[in-house]
Amino acid sequence: QVQLVESGGGLVQAGGSLRLSCAASGQIFNIKAMGWYRQAPGKQRELVAIMPSGGSTNYADSVKGRLTISRDNAKNTVTLQMNSLKPEDTAVYYCNAVISKSGSIYNNYWGQGTQVTVSS
Repeated sequence: QVQLVESGGGLVQAGGSLRLSCAASGQIFNIKAMGWYRQAPGKQRELVAIMPSGGSTNYADSVKGRLTISRDNAKNTVTLQMNSLKPEDTAVYYCNAVISKSGSIYNNYWGQGTQVTVSS
Protein backbone atom coordinates (compact mmCIF):
# COMPACT_ATOMS: atom_id res chain seq x y z
CA GLN A 1 0.00 0.00 0.00
CA VAL A 2 1.35 3.38 -1.09
CA GLN A 3 0.03 6.56 0.44
CA LEU A 4 0.68 10.21 -0.40
CA VAL A 5 0.08 12.71 2.38
CA GLU A 6 -0.17 16.41 1.53
CA SER A 7 0.09 19.50 3.67
CA GLY A 8 0.50 23.25 3.34
CA GLY A 9 -2.66 24.37 1.61
CA GLY A 10 -4.65 27.32 2.82
CA LEU A 11 -5.76 30.86 2.15
CA VAL A 12 -3.39 33.60 1.06
CA GLN A 13 -3.74 37.03 -0.47
CA ALA A 14 -2.54 37.82 -3.97
CA GLY A 15 1.21 38.21 -4.10
CA GLY A 16 1.71 35.98 -1.10
CA SER A 17 3.41 32.63 -0.77
CA LEU A 18 2.60 29.09 0.25
CA ARG A 19 4.60 25.89 0.41
CA LEU A 20 2.96 22.57 -0.31
CA SER A 21 4.55 19.35 0.86
CA CYS A 22 3.87 15.72 0.03
CA ALA A 23 5.35 12.58 1.51
CA ALA A 24 5.09 9.12 -0.01
CA SER A 25 5.08 6.11 2.26
CA GLY A 26 4.42 2.40 2.07
CA GLN A 27 5.80 -0.26 -0.22
CA ILE A 28 8.15 1.72 -2.44
CA PHE A 29 10.82 0.13 -4.57
CA ASN A 30 11.53 3.12 -6.76
CA ILE A 31 10.01 6.50 -7.57
CA LYS A 32 10.15 7.45 -11.23
CA ALA A 33 8.64 10.90 -10.85
CA MET A 34 6.87 13.15 -8.37
CA GLY A 35 4.86 16.21 -9.14
CA TRP A 36 1.87 18.43 -8.59
CA TYR A 37 -1.39 18.83 -10.46
CA ARG A 38 -4.29 21.15 -9.81
CA GLN A 39 -7.95 21.36 -10.65
CA ALA A 40 -9.99 24.53 -10.56
CA PRO A 41 -13.81 24.50 -10.56
CA GLY A 42 -15.15 23.72 -14.02
CA LYS A 43 -11.74 22.85 -15.41
CA GLN A 44 -9.77 19.70 -16.13
CA ARG A 45 -6.98 18.61 -13.87
CA GLU A 46 -3.75 20.08 -15.20
CA LEU A 47 -0.06 19.62 -14.64
CA VAL A 48 1.59 22.24 -12.46
CA ALA A 49 5.09 20.82 -12.20
CA ILE A 50 6.71 17.42 -12.36
CA MET A 51 10.20 16.32 -11.45
CA PRO A 52 11.26 13.02 -13.00
CA SER A 53 14.09 11.03 -11.49
CA GLY A 54 17.13 11.74 -13.62
CA GLY A 55 15.16 13.92 -16.02
CA SER A 56 14.28 17.54 -16.66
CA THR A 57 11.71 19.33 -14.54
CA ASN A 58 8.58 20.44 -16.39
CA TYR A 59 6.39 23.40 -15.46
CA ALA A 60 3.12 24.68 -16.76
CA ASP A 61 3.67 27.93 -18.64
CA SER A 62 1.35 29.75 -16.28
CA VAL A 63 3.51 29.05 -13.22
CA LYS A 64 7.02 29.38 -14.60
CA GLY A 65 9.08 31.79 -12.55
CA ARG A 66 6.61 31.76 -9.65
CA LEU A 67 6.33 28.16 -8.52
CA THR A 68 9.27 25.89 -7.85
CA ILE A 69 9.22 22.13 -7.37
CA SER A 70 11.82 20.22 -5.40
CA ARG A 71 12.34 16.64 -4.27
CA ASP A 72 14.09 14.94 -1.41
CA ASN A 73 14.69 11.45 -2.71
CA ALA A 74 15.95 10.14 0.62
CA LYS A 75 12.68 11.11 2.32
CA ASN A 76 10.37 10.38 -0.65
CA THR A 77 8.99 13.90 -0.47
CA VAL A 78 8.16 16.60 -2.96
CA THR A 79 7.45 20.25 -2.28
CA LEU A 80 5.98 23.11 -4.25
CA GLN A 81 7.15 26.58 -3.28
CA MET A 82 4.48 28.99 -4.48
CA ASN A 83 5.41 32.66 -4.73
CA SER A 84 3.67 35.68 -6.24
CA LEU A 85 0.38 33.86 -6.09
CA LYS A 86 -2.52 35.02 -8.22
CA PRO A 87 -6.27 34.47 -7.82
CA GLU A 88 -6.15 32.22 -10.89
CA ASP A 89 -3.91 29.86 -8.92
CA THR A 90 -6.92 28.99 -6.77
CA ALA A 91 -7.53 25.25 -7.10
CA VAL A 92 -7.28 21.92 -5.40
CA TYR A 93 -3.68 20.80 -5.65
CA TYR A 94 -2.90 17.10 -5.91
CA CYS A 95 0.38 15.37 -5.25
CA ASN A 96 1.27 12.74 -7.82
CA ALA A 97 3.93 10.06 -7.82
CA VAL A 98 4.91 7.33 -10.26
CA ILE A 99 6.04 4.45 -8.07
CA SER A 100 7.09 0.85 -8.50
CA LYS A 101 6.55 -1.64 -5.69
CA SER A 102 8.94 -4.06 -7.34
CA GLY A 103 10.78 -4.48 -10.61
CA SER A 104 9.90 -2.13 -13.44
CA ILE A 105 6.12 -2.01 -13.07
CA TYR A 106 5.06 1.54 -12.26
CA ASN A 107 1.73 2.94 -11.16
CA ASN A 108 0.33 6.40 -10.63
CA TYR A 109 -0.58 7.41 -7.09
CA TRP A 110 -2.46 10.49 -5.95
CA GLY A 111 -2.86 12.42 -2.76
CA GLN A 112 -6.31 13.41 -1.56
CA GLY A 113 -5.77 17.03 -2.56
CA THR A 114 -5.30 20.25 -0.65
CA GLN A 115 -7.19 23.48 -1.25
CA VAL A 116 -5.28 26.61 -2.21
CA THR A 117 -7.28 29.82 -2.27
CA VAL A 118 -5.77 33.12 -3.37
CA SER A 119 -7.77 36.25 -2.68
CA SER A 120 -7.38 39.53 -4.51
